[in-house]
Amino acid sequence: MATIALDAMGGDFGPEVVIPAAVHVVKKHSDIHIILVGDEPRLRDCAEQHNIDLDKHFEIQHASQVVEMHDDPRLALRKKKDSSMRVAINIVKEGRAQAVVSAGNTGALMATAKFVLKTLPGIDRPAICSAIPSYGGHTHMLDLGANVDSSAEQLFQFAVMGSVLAEAIDSTHQPKVGLLNIGSEDVKGNAQVKAANKLLQGGAFNYIGYVEGDDIYTDKVDVVVCDGFVGNVSLKTMEGVARMITTMMREEFGKSLLSKLSGLLAWPVLKRFKKRVDPRMYNGASMLGLTGIVIKSHGSADIFSFANAIEIALLEVEKSVPDHIRESMEPLLNGANHNKKTDSEVVSKTTDRDETRLETEA
Repeated sequence: MATIALDAMGGDFGPEVVIPAAVHVVKKHSDIHIILVGDEPRLRDCAEQHNIDLDKHFEIQHASQVVEMHDDPRLALRKKKDSSMRVAINIVKEGRAQAVVSAGNTGALMATAKFVLKTLPGIDRPAICSAIPSYGGHTHMLDLGANVDSSAEQLFQFAVMGSVLAEAIDSTHQPKVGLLNIGSEDVKGNAQVKAANKLLQGGAFNYIGYVEGDDIYTDKVDVVVCDGFVGNVSLKTMEGVARMITTMMREEFGKSLLSKLSGLLAWPVLKRFKKRVDPRMYNGASMLGLTGIVIKSHGSADIFSFANAIEIALLEVEKSVPDHIRESMEPLLNGANHNKKTDSEVVSKTTDRDETRLETEA
């Protein structure tokens, strides 16, 4: 039986979304156990208001604090040791659950998860990975915001993790891995991307070289690798374009009676299109590189969206994703690729020392 810990107080809606979403998943999977973490009186009151019977599939773990969406990650790590987020992650650390799902503050979730769970051997920093809709179904993309600056070695690690995830989750043999760049020519890109390209060419996975932004949506690539700054800007741009297209289509179909009639005729096609690009279908980003499974849900997720994030956690538990990443990194730990120190790596180590001081305080 898989056990999932849920940060029931995280996100914009807290238990009002988390509990019904958990019930929805339990109805589909009889072999799942859910630990709801949060203010116990509020959780029980919410369940009662929705006429939800927290049966044998559920357990409540009380937590007296909540990490708010505007909280500084460092202060949350230091001051909110009994938050629903941290308690849920602790449950994974203790082995009582195999995964945690939270819609809470992304920075606080990453900082807390890294502090409590630690990274896998050979992984400098965790990366946020999510599926992006594409012609072929979807493309996995990382990092989407965990690391603003990434060294060539870290980009190499992201590629390993993304390849493992795509192969495990999608059952894709030798998924195609591409490095996001401003062009496909070798002369293009910054120093970090060029150095990462050389490292990736020697990797034991299916590296296809540089890919550009428009390749993300094609079947040319299964995994797109980039640093967190580029990845987060790309993700927000995608979301903005999707909202713009939706708004414009509504405006055009509502301009006249003929347009409205055309909209009715086109409704079956529009409905199928909406389903293919519905962001709720892709809710649930993986924080790869940790010793445990941590899934980040969108803060404004509805019941359907949050349920999808729980499903992703279940799938990663079933496929033992952290174990596969560990196995893939082991042959590389003593390799030449990881014995070379670059300027960006020195910067990374300095930042890691700062984080060590923070962890000591926490």
